[in-house]
Amino acid sequence: MKYLVTGAAGFIGFHVSQRLLDAGHQVVGLDNLNDYYDISLKQARLDQLLHHSQFTFCHGDLADRQAIASLFEQNGFERVIHLAAQAGVRYSIDNPHAYADANLVGHLNILEGCRHHKIGHLLYASSSSVYGLNRKTPFSTDDSVDHPVSLYAATKKANELMSHTYSHLYNLPTTGLRFFTVYGPWGRPDMALFKFTKAIIAGESIDVYNHGKMRRDFTYIDDIAEAIVRLQDVIPQRDENWTVETGSPATSSAPYRVYNIGNSQPVTLMAYIEALEKALGIEAKKNLLPMQPGDVLETSADTSALYKTIGFKPETTVEEGIARFVSWYKAFYQQ
Repeated sequence: MKYLVTGAAGFIGFHVSQRLLDAGHQVVGLDNLNDYYDISLKQARLDQLLHHSQFTFCHGDLADRQAIASLFEQNGFERVIHLAAQAGVRYSIDNPHAYADANLVGHLNILEGCRHHKIGHLLYASSSSVYGLNRKTPFSTDDSVDHPVSLYAATKKANELMSHTYSHLYNLPTTGLRFFTVYGPWGRPDMALFKFTKAIIAGESIDVYNHGKMRRDFTYIDDIAEAIVRLQDVIPQRDENWTVETGSPATSSAPYRVYNIGNSQPVTLMAYIEALEKALGIEAKKNLLPMQPGDVLETSADTSALYKTIGFKPETTVEEGIARFVSWYKAFYQQ
């Protein structure tokens, strides 16, 4: 089949594109290669994808309405995996307009492209951050998610609402993917694992917020990619018996679905750092700090719906995943 993967030079988009290409599909990868983090890393991912004859790269911006319309017009996509977005909880506090452009306008442009070109299935990236002030764990897609604590989280919740509208009005099958703290080889330099690794190797101290007591459902990238590739074949169907009063918020009378994709084994930030110290063979110098604005104390995914649907749940341990990341990091940066 022919896929559009947005954010193809990004962390998750790169891995998903590789999986699709290896399975024999055609992939058109869209990315704006912005400088939110090191462009050379994005380019290195892209170079890997360009080795495949079935991959085509399109340099473009999600918020460019005409460019996105033309992209759909010229390609005849069968499915769309929309992973591009302005990422980062903390960055959204200082740069809110970047999130409105990429995550709201950009998502709308993708929905419009899918609507007008009768796309068979749209999968899109949501986030565990939508759970916001929720305290009941593990987080379930049956729970309300109406109290986000960052603009980033609010835009992801908005993406789910926008998608439901298009599923309802235009019978567009949409699946939202709530990712839980993704890490692994080719990861993002703004994420804790990358920053910690770089600092520890350089002999610098690392900032550890909330004294390392936060718990995160760290999810290894290969598990994320596996779940996405399996879910793209599971096309949501209408459920005429569904009602707001009796149904789950993750389903609908429209062809709409939302899933958690997480490891379901949250660990403390301090335990995560200890696994990194072990993989590196170096003890970190820790700068213990209070909680940051926009952060949540704990994330934990209820993935029972995911397992029921595709017979798969992420299971890579933090120790395993971090060891693989460190191997990649040392090779890539020749450390």
